[in-house]
Amino acid sequence: MRDKIKNYLNEVRGELKKVTWPEKRILRNSTIIIVVFMIIMGIYFGIVDVIFAKLISLIIR
Repeated sequence: MRDKIKNYLNEVRGELKKVTWPEKRILRNSTIIIVVFMIIMGIYFGIVDVIFAKLISLIIR
């Protein structure tokens, strides 16, 4: 069992050496874009939810 775990961890380490990691600047810019997009989408869905809630309450009355 130990040999299997050791072999697995060695393979993982070998695969991680093959990975090309993004530059810090690109990673930061991508993160900022994603966070801004998620905030915009959250506001959009919040507004749509309020509108639909008001429409449904008007229909139910």
